[in-house]
Amino acid sequence: MYTCFQRIEAFNQGRIPDMLRVKYDLMRQNLFRFFRGTGHLFYEDLYADNTLPASPLVWVCGDLHLENFGSYKGDNRLVYFDINDFDDALLAPAACELARMACSIFVAFDTLKIEENKAYNMVQLYLKTYAQILTKGKSYYIEPQVAKGIVRAFLTTVSKRAEKQVLEKRTVRRRDGLTILLEHPRHFELDRELKAALSRHINEWITHNSYSPYNFEVLDVAFRLAGTGSVGLKRYIFLLKSTNRKNKYMLMEMKQAAPSALKKYLNIQQPEWKSEAQRVVNIQQRMQNIPPALLSYTLFRNESFIVQEMQPMKDSFDFKIVRDQYRDLYQIIHDMATLTASAQIRSSGWKSAAVVDELSAFGENKQWQEPILEYAKRYKATMQKHYSEFWEESAKITAKKSKKKKDR
Repeated sequence: MYTCFQRIEAFNQGRIPDMLRVKYDLMRQNLFRFFRGTGHLFYEDLYADNTLPASPLVWVCGDLHLENFGSYKGDNRLVYFDINDFDDALLAPAACELARMACSIFVAFDTLKIEENKAYNMVQLYLKTYAQILTKGKSYYIEPQVAKGIVRAFLTTVSKRAEKQVLEKRTVRRRDGLTILLEHPRHFELDRELKAALSRHINEWITHNSYSPYNFEVLDVAFRLAGTGSVGLKRYIFLLKSTNRKNKYMLMEMKQAAPSALKKYLNIQQPEWKSEAQRVVNIQQRMQNIPPALLSYTLFRNESFIVQEMQPMKDSFDFKIVRDQYRDLYQIIHDMATLTASAQIRSSGWKSAAVVDELSAFGENKQWQEPILEYAKRYKATMQKHYSEFWEESAKITAKKSKKKKDR
């Protein structure tokens, strides 16, 4: 029988050791951060339990939780609120996506010190709204003009952010020109050879890829730390400069794609993808109403990477702001449910996914909602136990490593 820490270590094998220590530090911050970083534990426990009701096969984001919804700028230059992380996306039963989202509500509300009865009500709202949208068989999207309440205010605010804001936070002007700010806590310098190779690669990608920004070239590149679950994978930030417009710059990132944490627990035939990054990008383009600007993928040194523009408009909702505002919480959870169902309707019938009629029938059937709600409520206790064990074991290991360093 493996301990919680051993299970986490096994999953994270092969990741960058220094970054993995950062990931563990992030996961120790609170229960919800731990939940975000351990999707593999959730699915391993879920399929060992095997009590979820039958559900149609749909395209899922694979790691649905409260902070994997957010704002971004679409390739039509409008700002949207939608699911915005598809690293673990694949074809799976709808119930597993709903269970993870429902559990995230219980875990996040516990972390925010919100009463469990409110979490219970919000999970009920989420499942009920999701079912209602499926029953209608029509997908919806959310942008500032159609958003309501707190979500509209959120989108209106991020829409006003200028491109120069992200540049000001992440770059610095030196004597020889603009460069990436290495004093930024999430930026790290690369060795000269890797930096040169990455620059050549992206310049080549810009030249030949139809999704790339035309008339730009790489000015600088650094390692970037972001997220929780993906920490330890390779992730790079690029500063690009326009070749035909003075003082026009752009930031892009190249993030390594890994296999979905959910895949090994499913006995479902998946499409043949050329790479993990192609899987992520293709599913994202199907599930979102409008995908982000410049979303693409590439291979670098036989490893697959997702390439996309870094935007000032990309942001997650800060639930601490509305923890005591029940009406605002209601609006956000309602919208998240609407977007979950809409993504599945939008991608229905594609590559063996259930068609709209099957999804509508599932929405009309009320019997699956209570089992998912009760599983999520129970699993919060399991997650608390995992978190406690992880804290104890990782603290012991950290203490041993510190002692070895001192003894040297």
